[in-house]
Amino acid sequence: IDVDYEVATDSNFTTIIRTGNIVAPPQLGYSAHLELRGLSPQTVYFYRWRLGGEISPVGRTKTAPLASASVQSFRFAVASCQQYEQGFFTAYDHMSKEDLDLIVHLGDYIYESSWGDVLVRRHEGPEIVTLNDYRARYTTYKSDADLQSAHASAPWAITWDDHEVDNNYASDIAEDDQTPDQLLARRAAAYQAFYEFTPIRLPVGRQGPDMPIYRRLRIGNLLEMSVLDTRQYRSDQACGDGRKRSCSAHMDSSRTLLGDAQKKWLFDSLASTDAVWNVLAQQIMMASLTSKDEQGETLWPMDIWDGYPFERDELLNHIHDRKTPNPIVLTGDIHSNWVADLKLNFEDARSKIVGTEFVGTSITSGGDGSDMTTYGETLLANNPHVKHYNGQRGYMVATVNDKNWQNDFRIVDKVTVRGAPIRTQASFVVEAGEAGAKRM
Repeated sequence: IDVDYEVATDSNFTTIIRTGNIVAPPQLGYSAHLELRGLSPQTVYFYRWRLGGEISPVGRTKTAPLASASVQSFRFAVASCQQYEQGFFTAYDHMSKEDLDLIVHLGDYIYESSWGDVLVRRHEGPEIVTLNDYRARYTTYKSDADLQSAHASAPWAITWDDHEVDNNYASDIAEDDQTPDQLLARRAAAYQAFYEFTPIRLPVGRQGPDMPIYRRLRIGNLLEMSVLDTRQYRSDQACGDGRKRSCSAHMDSSRTLLGDAQKKWLFDSLASTDAVWNVLAQQIMMASLTSKDEQGETLWPMDIWDGYPFERDELLNHIHDRKTPNPIVLTGDIHSNWVADLKLNFEDARSKIVGTEFVGTSITSGGDGSDMTTYGETLLANNPHVKHYNGQRGYMVATVNDKNWQNDFRIVDKVTVRGAPIRTQASFVVEAGEAGAKRM
C-alpha cells in the first residue's frame, strides 16, 4: 500500500515543508516507518497521512536539540505496563495534554495473556504465540483512542519488557514448557510485531529472534539517556524465580542481565559522558527490595536486579569510580511508584549514595490500586534506602534543568471507570551534584 505524508510547522498545515510517499508492505503487516532527515533541531513539527480519500488525525512531534546545544530545560513523561483488560487508558488522555518534549515507555506495551480478577474489557483469544496473534493483540491496544492521542502528542522513546513476548522470559528460556527453539520462534514473531506497531527505527527491525534495541538518546548538553534491554540477553532467573532465599545460582557472579555487548556499550558511555544528567531508562527495579520470611531469612526478588547482585554491584561501582555525573535510573515493571537511593552497599546504612531511582507505576496493570498496601509497608520497613511508595495507576513527569531534576508522580484514582481526573500524588527533587532525592 502506498501512503502519502505531509509535514508542516503548524497544525493547520498552512506551511507544509515536506511531502512524500512511503510503502507499507504486507510482509511488515502494512506498517510504515518514515525517517526524515534534514529537519531543524529542537523544533515542533506536525504530520499527517493520506490514503486514498482518507486523512489521518494530525500528529505532533519535536526534534531533539543538537548534541552540543545548551538546553535550558526538558520535560518528559515515563509510562509502562498497560494491561488492556484491567483498566481504561485514562492516564494517556491526561498525558497527551501535558505539553511534553518526549514520552518514554519502559515496556509491557501489550500483554500476551489474560490475567486479573476485575476485567473491564476483553482482548481477543488465548495466550498469543504466532505473528498473527501478536499483530491482533497490538491492533486491539492501538485501537484505544487515549493511547492514540498520546502517540499523536509527542515523540516516543520505547523499549520492551517481558510481556511483549512471554512473562518473565530470559533470553531463550520461556516461563512455561516451550523449548529454546520454540521460544526463539515466538520471540521472532513478537519482536517483528513490536517493530511493526511502535516507533522504532531500522535497522533495529526485521532481525528474527535477535533485535538489538538498546540505544542512546542525547538531549544537548543537558541529558544523555541510555535505553536498556534487560530481557533479551539475561541469564535465567535464579532459584526458580519469585521471592526466594539465596541459592548457589544466585551467588554465581557470571550471571548477567545485560549481556556482554550491551554492558560494554553502557559502561563505555557512562565513563565518557559529559552531559549534566545521565539516565538509565530500563525495566526492572535496581534498588534492593528484599524482605524476610517467617524464619527471618532474606528473600530476594529474583526477576529484578536483586536477582543479579554481582552485575548490579559492578554497574554501581563503575558509576562511582568513573564519576558519572548525576545518574538517574528510570524504571517500570512493578506496577507501583517508588523512590530509592542507589547505594554501593544496600545493607550498610552509611554506604555512599551514587544515584537516584524513580520507579513509575502502571498505566492500568493491577487495576485501581491504592495509596498504601501491606506489601508497600513491608518493603519500606525492610529497605531504608527506599524513600517513597504508592500503589495507584498513572505515570511520571520529569522536569529537568541544569540545576535540578523534579519528578512528579501523576496518578488517577480509578482505571476501572472512564474519565478519572489526574493529580500529582508526590514530587521529589534531585539537585545536580548531590546524589539522593528529597521530597518537595
